[in-house]
Formats: sequence, structure tokens, C-alpha cells
Amino acid sequence: MRSAKASNSSIVLQDRDIVFLRGLFESRVMTASHAARLYFNGRDEMTKKRLQKLKSAGLVAERPRKAFEPAVLYLTRAGLGPLVERGILREYPEFDVPALERRAQVSALTLRHELEIMEIKVSFASGIAKMPAFSLAEFNTWPLLNEFNVFHARAGGGEVAVRPDGFIRLHEKEPTGGISEHALFLEADRSTETQEALVSKAACYLAYYKSGGFAEKCGGLRGEFKEYPFRVLFVFKTAERRNNTAERLIQGNPPILTQVWLTTFAEATADPFGTIWIRPADYRDAVKGTRFENNLKHARSEYSRDDAREQFIESRVNKNALIAPAGA
Repeated sequence: MRSAKASNSSIVLQDRDIVFLRGLFESRVMTASHAARLYFNGRDEMTKKRLQKLKSAGLVAERPRKAFEPAVLYLTRAGLGPLVERGILREYPEFDVPALERRAQVSALTLRHELEIMEIKVSFASGIAKMPAFSLAEFNTWPLLNEFNVFHARAGGGEVAVRPDGFIRLHEKEPTGGISEHALFLEADRSTETQEALVSKAACYLAYYKSGGFAEKCGGLRGEFKEYPFRVLFVFKTAERRNNTAERLIQGNPPILTQVWLTTFAEATADPFGTIWIRPADYRDAVKGTRFENNLKHARSEYSRDDAREQFIESRVNKNALIAPAGA
């Protein structure tokens, strides 16, 4: 790793600046609004002034944009310098500066997807701040850092590499003074993947859990996999996509009923800790004894569009909160 100095060495970096630069390094892009809510206590004017100083120092830059689009920030070569000097980048895979610059140059479609993930991250940070017994220990959105490999039947029994959109660790203070952890993987649906691809990805997570791969990554033994549970959060653009995926997960072999939790982007960004999450088991229970149950009995290859189903599910299905209320 080659370090680079800021073009304006007169700037005095505060601890908050370093935390922000590290966050920008991990996420590779974010808007000023994201920065304000994640690193500057939601104070837009203060964020604007501080970002201007960081940009003037050459540590942060903006992607080219149209007049009506929000500014999208990324870390420059010079912005790496403070992170290198403090030894922060030793925690990450080795890379060269050109690789970092290529990482910031993403397509419009990928950029939209990554900014949506940042919106979800902001909603988690804002929501957890209202829960005194909980803290957001980690919300990592760098796919390479969260990548894992599993053997999967749909790949002909070969090994499959999975790169999650995010990995989240929530810490909960226990009455005894200890700390318990909730591990979550995030998949933000782009609405371009087939239902088969989504189900295959969910099956990879199940294999990662049952094979003990996640337990081993956490420092445990593969045979201790039950002591290292995690949930997979799928966030969809529409309830229609959510419901189609729930049906396919129920039809899977084996069915995936409780490890995957599903919601919509609108709900996840409004209140991720509210009662917004549907498990396939909840969907199955909601349609039991109704005409919609037939969809579960006969696997279909086509994508289903049925406004009546969507309205029925919203009125009937039991939704869950990620974290149960105390004493529940």
C-alpha cells in the first residue's frame, strides 16, 4: 500500500473525520446526507462545512453528476494517507491505489444499488440509537470482506462464492452485564435477478450455516454451528417481489422457512426494527386454507403478478421485529 499526503497539510483532522474517512473507504460511495446521519449527528450545515474542508484538502472528491442529482462522495488517494498513518488499513485486504480508484468508478446501476444499501445502513444506525440496550457493532458493506465459499448442489456440487451486500452485528446488553450478539447478512434485491437465483443464494446461506463455515469464521468449530446462528435479510423493491420469493423459498428442497427474513425497501428504510419482516413460514401460515395456498403446492417457473394476493398478504400475514421486546 502506498500512502499519499493531502494536498492541503494545514487541515487538522478530528477523530470524527477519521471515522468518516474509514466509513467512506469501506462503502466506497455515499452522499452528504448519509455522511451527516452516520458521522455528524444529523447536522446538515455542519456536515456541509466539514466536507468542504475535506474536499479542499484533497481527501474527498465528488463523482461527476447532473445538476438535479445529489453529490456522491468518494475517497481520494490523499484520503488514504491518514488511514495508512494510523494503521487502520492493516485490517483490510491488501490493494494498490489504482485498484481503489477503479473501485470508486461504478456504473449508474451499481451506484444506485450501493446508495440504496447506504440508505438501509443509515436507517439501522438511526433506529439502533433509540434502543439503549443495543448498539450497532458493525455494518460492513464491502462485499469482498464478507465473501464466503460453499459447496452447492445447484453448481453441480461445485464451490460457489457468495458476496453479501452487507454484514451486520448488533450487540445487546444483558441484565447480567454480559453482551449477546445478533448476526445478520443483507441482500438488497436489484429486481433484475431471477427467482431461481434468489432461492439459490438463500440456499448458499443455509449451506454456509449448516456446514459450520460461519462458525469457523467466528472462531468456533464447524461442529458447533448451532452456537453461531445468523439471519439473512432480503430487502425488495416491492411486496410483489417479496411474496414471490417467499413462495419459492417454501417450495425449495429443503424449504427455507425461518433463516431468511423479507421486507420491502420502503419499510426497511422507514424503521428496520419495526414489525416489518416476513419469514417464509409466516407467509405459509397466512395462505393456509385459502386459494393462495395452491401456489405453494405447484411449483411454477413463471413470475406471479396478483394484486389480490399482495393485498391479502398485507392484511393477513404476521410480521416480525428483528429484535423481540424485553420480556417477550
